[in-house]
Amino acid sequence: MRLRHGPRLAAITAAALLVAACGSNRFERGVTGGAIGTAAGAGVLAVAGGPVLLGAAAGAAGGAAIGALTNECQIDLGPQRPNGC
Repeated sequence: MRLRHGPRLAAITAAALLVAACGSNRFERGVTGGAIGTAAGAGVLAVAGGPVLLGAAAGAAGGAAIGALTNECQIDLGPQRPNGC
């Protein structure tokens, strides 16, 4: 079976990773990571034709975990790093 939506899935995944887990403390990163993961997971499975709620749940769990388990220095992709990084 060939996946016809490969480029779309790659674009959605890349966009989700670029904005994943925004926040200055673990709680904020966990909440925003979970929200972004929910949208990304649901979007990916909607495009792929899978169960959207399963994608949303998996994305929420993954995004929240990644957001909560990383620190500000690990996820800051901008040119201005926080103090101490």
